[in-house]
Formats: sequence, C-alpha cells, structure tokens
Amino acid sequence: MSLVMYVKPDCPYCQRARDFYNENGIEFIEYDAQNDKQRQKEMLAYTGGDPVVPAIVENGVYKQSGWGDPPRG
Repeated sequence: MSLVMYVKPDCPYCQRARDFYNENGIEFIEYDAQNDKQRQKEMLAYTGGDPVVPAIVENGVYKQSGWGDPPRG
C-alpha cells in the first residue's frame, strides 16, 4: 500500500494522523502542502480544490481531507 499525506506545518490534525499511522506501523510519505507550491497544486488536483489538510491519498486514490470524527483540518 502507498499512503501519501499532504500536510501543513504545525497542523494538529496532521499530527493526529501521523500519530495514528505511526502507532499502527503504517508507512506513509508526507508532503508540505503549504510551503511546496508544486505539492499544493498536486494536493488540490486530488481533492478537487479542497484546501483542508491532512489530505490523504491511498494507492493514488484520494480518500479524505481532515482527520477525526467528523474529519477536521
């Protein structure tokens, strides 16, 4: 499985997602969608323009934006 998270620095919801994946031994790649404009453009293409982070893409398929129940970001 390939898991990508688009995040912003100091985002508490991004940290909760990181903690969840790390605690469950799930490897992921993380991209800074705030400071890396190319990654931001890539994220917005996946999310249909939704700027909420974390944006999670699994095996090339957009899964969700935000974290928690209900997802917030």
